[in-house]
Amino acid sequence: MAGLIKREDIDEVRNRTDIKEVIDGYVTLKSAGVGSWKGLCPFHDERSPSFHVRPQVGSFHCFGCGESGDVIAFLQKINHGTFSETVEQLAARVGIELHYEDGGTGPRREETGRRQRLLDAHKISEEFFREQLTTPGAAAGQKFLSERDFDAEAAAHFGVGYAPQGWDALLKHLRGRGFQDEELKLTGIFSEGNRGIYDRFRGRLIWPIRDLTGATIGFGARKLYEDDQGPKYLNTPETQLYKKSQVLYGVDLAKREITKTRQLVVVEGYTDVMACHLSGIGTAVATCGTAFGTDHIKIARRLLRDDGSGGEVVFTFDGDAAGQKAALRAFEEDQKFIAQTYVAVEPTGADPCDLRQRRGPEAVRELIDSKRPLFEFAIKAGLKNFNLNTVEGRVQALRVSAPIVAGIRDSAIRPAYARELAGWLGMDMEDVNRAVGASVRRNRMPKSAEPLHGNAGHAAQEQPAAPVYSRPDPRDPVSRMEREALEVVLQQPAQLTPEQWQAFYDARFMAPAHAAVHDAVRAAGQAGATPSQWVEAIRQEVPEPLRSFVSELAVTPLPASTTDALLRYCNDIINRLFELQITHLKAEKMGELQRMDPEGDPEGFQRINRELLELELRRRALRQE
Repeated sequence: MAGLIKREDIDEVRNRTDIKEVIDGYVTLKSAGVGSWKGLCPFHDERSPSFHVRPQVGSFHCFGCGESGDVIAFLQKINHGTFSETVEQLAARVGIELHYEDGGTGPRREETGRRQRLLDAHKISEEFFREQLTTPGAAAGQKFLSERDFDAEAAAHFGVGYAPQGWDALLKHLRGRGFQDEELKLTGIFSEGNRGIYDRFRGRLIWPIRDLTGATIGFGARKLYEDDQGPKYLNTPETQLYKKSQVLYGVDLAKREITKTRQLVVVEGYTDVMACHLSGIGTAVATCGTAFGTDHIKIARRLLRDDGSGGEVVFTFDGDAAGQKAALRAFEEDQKFIAQTYVAVEPTGADPCDLRQRRGPEAVRELIDSKRPLFEFAIKAGLKNFNLNTVEGRVQALRVSAPIVAGIRDSAIRPAYARELAGWLGMDMEDVNRAVGASVRRNRMPKSAEPLHGNAGHAAQEQPAAPVYSRPDPRDPVSRMEREALEVVLQQPAQLTPEQWQAFYDARFMAPAHAAVHDAVRAAGQAGATPSQWVEAIRQEVPEPLRSFVSELAVTPLPASTTDALLRYCNDIINRLFELQITHLKAEKMGELQRMDPEGDPEGFQRINRELLELELRRRALRQE
């Protein structure tokens, strides 16, 4: 059994891993100031970026949901792995050999955690399938691609391969690469019968399904032979790596173009993605055997930077009943986007692959250009369910359609569609406006109060004995000054002189949460620590409910656009903190002076006066700085 990883190795992994580089594989980040980055949180659905990363201090924090921590915590949360597996994964990434306590051993060099082994098996399998596509045995697969105008270069670009006929071609290959059957059962690439495991994909064209980082996590397979009794398309089943509701085929190839153009095109199949990309629509992706749902939206919104500044999602569906049903399902999720949603329907039922093959790449581009707002499609589809030749039918249709018009996010075009609806229904404009207006008012829900940071409220309910830390009031000048000073100390500790450090240690913080972090700073010490070690040490010293708050302080962007401005800001904040402390001390000394009898204790009276003078001189010196 593996022993505990040594603390110094964990620290080394943390220090040598670029947290921004890791998070970039999951979140589209943009600059938020000197050394600060932000994007849409991957842990909750949000409309504006509240997820911040500070590479210098090795921390992330979401100001929306409170999730926070270092690079290890991020990967643990997003991959649902154990602490040890995550450290081993990162160690392999940066080339660090881990050591274990009590003579224990970790995975061998070729075994860097179960997840990594699964990824390795998928990578080797993809290479195997791609090699097989070039062999004479793959003639049926080659013909399938050729008939759809996909040449060898296109197949290579998308990683298309071929699973040979037979029961154990891939199985033998992976066994020969050192994989055990117990490992291979977890990949989803094999089925299991009375005689053991065997290849799941046989005699099929293969598409690798990859995550945002480009790692292959599953496969989609298309039937080629008439005697194949399986479904037309067969995908990897749910595994530790592959969750079909959280995967978009082609997203690894499309993510940069999606971010650049602020457009996402959703098509229905693997060949449709290929056809779109080869026709100049490099933003196309497809779901993998499931409807476009909430988890897909989270991926899309992060890539689109769906923060209210534009962007569009285009769904392509066939013009038949099934296509219309799929479009209406997509509309049900429409309000989870800020980006405008559209639908592009091909009346003849041709998909992008068919269009490219029959009429060329221009036809694919024309299909996408012909998009119309999804709400318009939903309104017209709904009207078909009512008899508009009767008063009752028109009234019922208005009741269904008015909320759709009210839900149009662009208030400038909402009145225009209200007029369109009146025309489609043949009803008085005033009646339609009244119904739409009532729906708009119903949609305006009051905002709930912001919760305290992190999960402190829940923690307090579950553990009544634990101290409860309320969020310090940002409107209070003293509280605001304390917070700004802690932000500087956590993010820029190297800017403090030894004299400033001593003064900081001696300072008193009034807000309980700030005082607890101040105590943790003193307990953690800072000699010789890297920025990431420094923040992590403080996180470990504070009470559990405040760990998210420490991450928040560590990633809050400091208001400076240049390095020089940052240095000036840090020095100014620390000096203002010290000036505040001097003001507190002067008040105490003045109170003590007023309580004294000058004649009864003349030496003490003079001493306090001297101390007051020294404090005033120190305050003036700080002002001059």
